[in-house]
Amino acid sequence: MIQWRKASRSNTSGGACVELAALASAVGVRDSKNPALGHVTLHREQLGALLTHVKRGELDGPRA
Repeated sequence: MIQWRKASRSNTSGGACVELAALASAVGVRDSKNPALGHVTLHREQLGALLTHVKRGELDGPRA
């Protein structure tokens, strides 16, 4: 059974909610508000690169 862990920066007010799971040779990433949609599988290096871009704000969408 896969153990999903909610990211510490996720919130409960309907905003960004992400869960991660250690898989055999990768990491699963899913939306904790709708886990039935499935997950994205990333190699650990890919997850590291994604997190770097997120921390730099490079993936931020336009502000309303």
